[in-house]
Amino acid sequence: MTRTTSSLHRIYSIDVLRGAVMVIMALDHVRDFFHYTASIDSPTNLVTTTVSLFFTRWITHFCAPTFVFLAGISAFLMGQKKTNRQLAAFLIKRGFWLILVEILIVTLAWTYNPFYNLIILQVIWAIGLSMIILGCMAWLSPNIILLVGLMIIGLHNLLDYAELSRHGQVNIIWELAHHGNFKLEALSGNHLFVIVYAFLPWTGIMLTGYGLGRIFTAGFDDAGRRSILFGLGTSFLLLFILLRYINHYGDPVPWHIQRSQLFSWLSFINLSKYPPSLDYITMTLGTAMIILGLLDRISRNSFSYLRVFGSVPFFFYVLHIYLIHAITVIVFFVEGFSQKDILPQNSPFFFRPDHFGFHLPGVYLIWVLVLIILYPLCKKYNRYKSTHSQWWLSYL
Repeated sequence: MTRTTSSLHRIYSIDVLRGAVMVIMALDHVRDFFHYTASIDSPTNLVTTTVSLFFTRWITHFCAPTFVFLAGISAFLMGQKKTNRQLAAFLIKRGFWLILVEILIVTLAWTYNPFYNLIILQVIWAIGLSMIILGCMAWLSPNIILLVGLMIIGLHNLLDYAELSRHGQVNIIWELAHHGNFKLEALSGNHLFVIVYAFLPWTGIMLTGYGLGRIFTAGFDDAGRRSILFGLGTSFLLLFILLRYINHYGDPVPWHIQRSQLFSWLSFINLSKYPPSLDYITMTLGTAMIILGLLDRISRNSFSYLRVFGSVPFFFYVLHIYLIHAITVIVFFVEGFSQKDILPQNSPFFFRPDHFGFHLPGVYLIWVLVLIILYPLCKKYNRYKSTHSQWWLSYL
């Protein structure tokens, strides 16, 4: 069976939204390296955080779910030009490639540790494994894939009860699939890996995106697409509010009354990302769908700055971590740190001492600097990618 459409064109709303989440994601990663409490405290710790620090972290919660969801949509649109077999082969090969990139390239960007004493399994590995699973399901109808994705999103938190009964002591397959949450596992000798992104919930998000991909094909009614996005997005947000209010199922960490109404509200929206809970997914994806619907009318000249980043997400992702860490090294030496400070106690990131960095204004200034540096590089690469057709470009 061959997927065909009358005329496929670049969906600018997808590029703009993806670019927006890439830009916001960069803020979180700059904070990881440059905020002075990043390695010793959590920005969502309601006992110690400030409102501005909380929201600097909280707003970035929308990045990974939106990115994975859009990756599922893009996989469907790509499949319109391929047979089932071709699409399956591509997704499986690209999935393994992304896992390899996570281990060898992205881990090095984060740690600057050439000995790879710690392998970090983050969003790229979860996307890669989700692509492999999606590739194995490529022969199924989009409706079935959508149903499976929604079932994973809605039901995966049932595993929390089994994990609780085992006091979190589960085997490595379970850790990789669902528990994770920065679990350290031994490889050999002094080499470890840490599971940051357990893949199962992320796979559910990607499958959902793929199942909804058909509404972005050229032949689908524009008003119908917006109606679906607004309706489904609103339903997700209402489900989030209901489940969070009931405070029993949907997130393993219930919200509590805090020292003020404001902080009680912060507790209400302070959701579990590792792994992403049902509440977390419905809040973030519901918002993303509504924004995607609002962006549906934009022209190709709208939000061009964001669209440049959104057109080359993989390039941006890898490059921005190396750049942020390179700026960290420069600041490290400018501030007078020495060789003995390269490896900190509370962080795996070389050249990022425990007592290092700035208050939030400094973090935001470095974030803007990173975006200014990356924009011409991404624009040039996007121009090259759009005018060349080498096979390897589809993997980048």
